[in-house]
Amino acid sequence: QVQLVESGGGLVQPGGSLRLSCEASGGIFIIYSMAWYRQAPGKGRELVAHITSGGNTNYADSVKGRFTISRDNPKSTAYLQMTSLKPEDTGVYYCNARNDYDNHAIPYWGKGALVTVSS
Repeated sequence: QVQLVESGGGLVQPGGSLRLSCEASGGIFIIYSMAWYRQAPGKGRELVAHITSGGNTNYADSVKGRFTISRDNPKSTAYLQMTSLKPEDTGVYYCNARNDYDNHAIPYWGKGALVTVSS
């Protein structure tokens, strides 16, 4: 059973930056692809960024050029560096992990970190 714990959320002004962290435990981190999703108030959950076990990344169009996903395998931690933040980036950010070598694997989720972009 994999546990995911997000940290680094908070209140930031438009144009500011934040870095989210997702620490994993209870599994073999290097086999998991990691992703960040977000859920804005009154909206569904959407994929923000994804990184495979091999380090390939992809991003939602709305965050390309502003957000960077990365991973530190020895620390079993994934990161989401967010820059040039906009009010529409506000939401709860969830970390997700899925075994890259098992097509039937059930993904794991963290409890979320709230990011509020407001002046």
